[in-house]
Amino acid sequence: MTESRGTTPGAGPPHAFGGAAAGSGPGDAMTVLARSWLWILGSAVVTLVPGILILVWPDETLHVLAVLIGLYLLLIGALRFVTAFSREGAGERLPGLLVALLFVLAGVLCLRNPLQTIAALSLIVGLVWLASGIVTLYTAISARDLPHRGVVLGAALLGIVAGIVVLVLPTESARALTRLLGLWLVLLGLVEAAVALAWRSALRRTATAPATARNAP
Repeated sequence: MTESRGTTPGAGPPHAFGGAAAGSGPGDAMTVLARSWLWILGSAVVTLVPGILILVWPDETLHVLAVLIGLYLLLIGALRFVTAFSREGAGERLPGLLVALLFVLAGVLCLRNPLQTIAALSLIVGLVWLASGIVTLYTAISARDLPHRGVVLGAALLGIVAGIVVLVLPTESARALTRLLGLWLVLLGLVEAAVALAWRSALRRTATAPATARNAP
């Protein structure tokens, strides 16, 4: 009668990169998938394709964004309309119904004239930039011991100028911001693709290292 003396070294199930055994469980399978270079490459493609579409069709992208905002407002209005009837008293139900009606009206206006939606969003961004720039400028002037005051002053003036430009030209500013977003997504996608290829090279070197060690005298 022979006794089991344990698993022979090298006879166990193959291990994936990072020490996770292949097929040892759903958690390990997810770990292997997350560490795969194909997963990173897929993320790069998902980032790169929208960036290219935004750069090629910026106006259509703005239109789609406005339509999505309108549909979102309609959906929120419908949900708030339903939840308003969960209130027992009529005095508590009326404010919820009014808010739901406002959401529905805003959604209808967004779908009816998408360019007005883009202009309104641009105006909000411009107001935020202008207010932030003014507050930063006041801080830079009033705080005498502020380090790097010149940099803070430059950032404040840049924010004020950007806010004024967006407020004066809301639609044109929205198109410019859309192109910048597309450019950023394209650059980010290219960087992720380079990381995926570098990760593939690292995985191949890790896989070939044990075979080289076994063949060494």
